[in-house]
Amino acid sequence: MERTGADVDVFVAGLPDARRDDLVALDALIRRHLSSRERELWEGVFWGGTEQQIIGYARIEQPRPKGPAVEWFLIGLALQQKHVSLYVNAAVDGAYLTKKYDGRLGKAKVGAAAVTIADLGSVDLVELEAMIAEAFATLD
Repeated sequence: MERTGADVDVFVAGLPDARRDDLVALDALIRRHLSSRERELWEGVFWGGTEQQIIGYARIEQPRPKGPAVEWFLIGLALQQKHVSLYVNAAVDGAYLTKKYDGRLGKAKVGAAAVTIADLGSVDLVELEAMIAEAFATLD
């Protein structure tokens, strides 16, 4: 994955109408906590081997278990075929922050560093925003 330099707003405007609303709402929620940090479009082959376009928020250096740290994003947002993926690359007390919020987000699938949202209306937005705010607080 690489940063593209493309205009994120142009990218979002070009998404299919039926799928864009949840992504736009999540983008607005994340941007409330972004401050002066970067909001960038990343494209390329993601971990699972699929081509992805991800809006990345707040550039970080992500440690890797093997090899040097890589340039990455603290939070990522991607539109998938049937859901929206929210990637949260923040850790608290040695564990991914998503695990702390597992069971508190409503109807969302929580993985190690990802939250899968099929229907934003089924998610507890107060808890989701608390997780996002806590993720950004790890940078301070």
